[in-house]
Amino acid sequence: MLHIKTLAASVVIGLVLPSQAVAWGKTGHRVTGEIAQAYLSEGAREEISHLLGVEDLAEASTWPDFMRSSRDQFWTKEAGPYHYVTIPKGETYESVGAPEKGDAIAALEKFKAVLQGEAASQEEKQLALRFTVHIIGDLHQPLHAGNGTDKGGNDFKMTFFWEQTNLHRVWDSQLIEQEELSYTEMSRWLSRKITQEDVRAWTVTDPIVWAEESASIRDEIYPEGDREEAWGYVYENRDIVRRRLSQGGVRIAAYLNEVFD
Repeated sequence: MLHIKTLAASVVIGLVLPSQAVAWGKTGHRVTGEIAQAYLSEGAREEISHLLGVEDLAEASTWPDFMRSSRDQFWTKEAGPYHYVTIPKGETYESVGAPEKGDAIAALEKFKAVLQGEAASQEEKQLALRFTVHIIGDLHQPLHAGNGTDKGGNDFKMTFFWEQTNLHRVWDSQLIEQEELSYTEMSRWLSRKITQEDVRAWTVTDPIVWAEESASIRDEIYPEGDREEAWGYVYENRDIVRRRLSQGGVRIAAYLNEVFD
């Protein structure tokens, strides 16, 4: 009887909760946060330490996804759209803008004002900082610049290594998990390949640029044909995943340096 009740409750929860994109999985977000640590200015590092104590950016990066389970009105009613933007194919972000309920780019502006202002409480600034780190990671996952037709690839069903899944999940986590690396291992591998030329080229603090880069990539990563993918899909896209994680890390630092300095 208990098993039946549990199953029934699970079905109800599945019907009630909206299908939402959750960005890079835990590993991907932590990779961007870990990479960012090395590129923080002294001023930004001090401000972050003042706000978060011993919590580093890798730890902070996954907090907004964890908080989706909170029953607080901010998390249940407001925060969902802050994880993505919508840019239809052939459009630009500037041509479509943010919807009334907001999006990732509008949220970054909101949180920047909190971090730079003097009126917010410590707790409010902590939320703003953690969410800022998370959003910048989100905007470097190509499917978080959705085309407006399939919930950022969540409705695009496919098979990946003989497992039924969807395109968004593949990019959130499965391409990363396929490498079987911890976030510290992957961060170390990626960090040692980031050159000073890369840092200079990637130090762009305009979120619209990041989002439109993702939208451009997004349009090229949809499988064709029978949608059954394995090693060939990994081969075609691993470098893209690694570059976007690396860029996300460098840009988290660049953005926070600008906010705090």
